[in-house]
Amino acid sequence: MAFHVDLAGVLFIVWGGLITLIGLSTLALGVGATSVAASPSSDGQFAAGVIAAMFTTLALIAILWGAAHIAVGLPLRRHRHWSRSAALMLGAVDLLLLPYGTAIGCYALWALLHQGGRKLFTERP
Repeated sequence: MAFHVDLAGVLFIVWGGLITLIGLSTLALGVGATSVAASPSSDGQFAAGVIAAMFTTLALIAILWGAAHIAVGLPLRRHRHWSRSAALMLGAVDLLLLPYGTAIGCYALWALLHQGGRKLFTERP
């Protein structure tokens, strides 16, 4: 069962990295929309400002979400006690992110709620 918990940790790290990259690219779109909103010759300054705020907000949420997955995935591979609870919470929310988040969430929940997965976090060396 240790293999499955380690794999769930790796999947959390990879998923977090991909989500962070998506957040950074969305942030670049927000910066571009901000420059359009700031230009004096633009007719759609208000719309560009709204779009810039939306892109920036979504980007920050994605960056934080990805960083949370990385921050939980690394200690999950080391079987830290607190990382199991954090991974269960992140995995439960990931179920809503179709299709890849659902797959990662299901796998993480299965690996961490299985009796063998629980033992890894309760035994002390």
